[in-house]
Amino acid sequence: MRDAENLFGIPTSRIDGVDKVTGAARYASDEPVVNPAYGYFVTSTIARGRISAFKLDRAKAVRGVLDILTYQNVGNEAAPPVGPDGGPTTTTLESDRIWHDGQIIAVVVAETYEAAREAANRVEVVYVEEKPSASFDSPGVESVPHKPQKSPDPKKGDAAGAFAAAAVKFEARYSTPTQHHNPIELFTATCAWDGPKLTVYEPSQFMWGTKNSVAARLRVNPEQVRAVSRYIGGAFGSKGPNPRTVWVAIAAKRVGRPVKLVPTRDQSFTIATYRAETRQHIKLGASADGKLTSLIHEGWEVTSRPSGYNVSGVESTARMYACPNIATAVNVVHADRNTPGYMRAPPETPYMFALESAMDELAYELKMDPVELRRVNDTQTDPVDGLPFSSRSLMQCFDQAAAKFGWRHRDARPGVMRDGEWLIGFGCATACYPSNLGPAAVRVSLTPDGKATVGLAGHEIGTGAYTLVAISTARSLGLHVDDVTVHMGDSDLPPIMVAGGSNNAASAANVVVKACDELKQRIAKAAVDAADSPLRGADADKLTLTDGKLLGPSGESEPLARAVSRTGHRIEAYAEYIPEGLPPSAVADMSKGNPLMLGGAGRKDVAAFAFGAHFVEVRVHSRTREIRVPRVVSAFAAGTIVNPKAAYSQFMGGAIWGLSSALLEETEMDEGSARYINDNLADYLIPVNADVPSVEIIMVPEKDERVNPLGIKGIGEIGIVGMNAAVANAVFHATGKRVRELPIRAEKLL
Repeated sequence: MRDAENLFGIPTSRIDGVDKVTGAARYASDEPVVNPAYGYFVTSTIARGRISAFKLDRAKAVRGVLDILTYQNVGNEAAPPVGPDGGPTTTTLESDRIWHDGQIIAVVVAETYEAAREAANRVEVVYVEEKPSASFDSPGVESVPHKPQKSPDPKKGDAAGAFAAAAVKFEARYSTPTQHHNPIELFTATCAWDGPKLTVYEPSQFMWGTKNSVAARLRVNPEQVRAVSRYIGGAFGSKGPNPRTVWVAIAAKRVGRPVKLVPTRDQSFTIATYRAETRQHIKLGASADGKLTSLIHEGWEVTSRPSGYNVSGVESTARMYACPNIATAVNVVHADRNTPGYMRAPPETPYMFALESAMDELAYELKMDPVELRRVNDTQTDPVDGLPFSSRSLMQCFDQAAAKFGWRHRDARPGVMRDGEWLIGFGCATACYPSNLGPAAVRVSLTPDGKATVGLAGHEIGTGAYTLVAISTARSLGLHVDDVTVHMGDSDLPPIMVAGGSNNAASAANVVVKACDELKQRIAKAAVDAADSPLRGADADKLTLTDGKLLGPSGESEPLARAVSRTGHRIEAYAEYIPEGLPPSAVADMSKGNPLMLGGAGRKDVAAFAFGAHFVEVRVHSRTREIRVPRVVSAFAAGTIVNPKAAYSQFMGGAIWGLSSALLEETEMDEGSARYINDNLADYLIPVNADVPSVEIIMVPEKDERVNPLGIKGIGEIGIVGMNAAVANAVFHATGKRVRELPIRAEKLL
């Protein structure tokens, strides 16, 4: 067996890898149910107005149709949905109101999927249509200051006065487009009733949230609802409690059979959340040597009519660099759209684009190397709150990535570096993400034959969560990873924080280690009290489980089987982990569907962030303005890396999505009808292999003893942050043309 202490940091293959590649892994739509019926959504074809009538005769005439749900026959059977920020949001079948294009307005249930689809296409709807407002510049939108959920928008000193007095001033406006998650697995749901008990098979990033959300909307006791989500085929923030599931549950009760519903790809653009478009205004003031004296950052974000949801990325941008004077603000713009929501690195992806582009532009104003500008403004103290960073290895990331990339070969003059007809540009940017931590509960058992079983309502969204839990357990109990069985994805298991905000690894690993420590203490206590143990009389606190043995500090040991047998045939521990700074009720609140997370920028002891640096080479054809990215080098410092094999994939996947965000992704909007145009994977552009020739990842070693007991920072989101700016900065270096509006396509360079 491996030395348990060394399991963290050893590349480990996924324990669920074989199941995934052979098709044995069960995703939500794969779950077998007896005699299912099939559902299909009918969605609105207008973006604002009311429904005056349904004409259903042609739909009901389709052979196999069992039921058609509309607001007229089921509208009062569900409570209104709650938005991603906990506030109001757009409704579905609750009334005749149309909030946005593609809103769910009916559910057809039939014996087969094909029959349900055919009938749904025959549903006729009579509307009273109103003129919709699509986005920022549309008549009828309403712009209001956002309401911060926790602390006010970051502010310090006199930013306006400092900017006016600055030796060097820079000011610009930036914008980012609407973008959609488009996970490969669609937003499916299967609902099955067994008497009063409902089981929901649905991809979910928050098992207990789905359970409680469905129960609340059905107005039933949460104990009557079970949510199952063993594997998730991509989520990125889109698969949490939602307004759809309750109607599938109601349909299943009405027809007396389980109902499976898999929406179409185009429906996924409007029945789920997305990244809203932003506009941003940045002012930077600096001294002649590049030190920032003023930072002013204001943003505008689109949301739906009833929702105040916004990501408010100034919480992070205000904390990136040393600056004595800071002013930030965020505004929400209400339009006739579906409510946006979380999408991988929600605040940082759009807001760091503006800041990191502005830093590059300031570097050119100062005739200063962009890396050195960041070095001059590096800080080990949060400039807003004055708290020390738990650790901050930003410049180590820049230095290692720059050396690997060959930044020293850069000619600083824009438009000078060439290879034949291709203009070459180098760009860089900072990556960051707050190190979040959530409450969690777990149950761990151990048998004398050295087999452990772990149960927690965790979430496998493609990040390797099963393997992380197995590694954490094996490391604590002195086992091999193959000796650990992990059960997750079921709300019948102990609750754990939502899989979002890059908290999953830290939250899960810390609670698992706490439970394992309890098992070790009980095993050790039994050994030191036993007359037949070679460890009798030893200090129980100094015993360890290593390589299948209970080991004393002087080398005396006994086999794990004998040590565990003293406590019974099977020993079990239940543990709850509540991060310091959260209330004692945090696990109980989470089990009610109300999660509390200890945020990286909201702590009272330290500011906790992971940091990184992106370096990008772009090639722009001198005549056609075709843009290519032949190579990327990114370095990240994120505390303890539990599984480098999975971590490398996470960092690389984020970086590739950042390239996509910079060059390809944009959900196009028809301004007149407020309808999405490219709601499919043929027209919604994403990168293919030819777009991503080389991505190199450097994991900078970092030990952080203040972020949490295991020093884990979380890595799922940071990879995408700043990449869009690094690409934009490289495009400017190649061409001399600054693009401040994403995505960057050939037509913007002509």
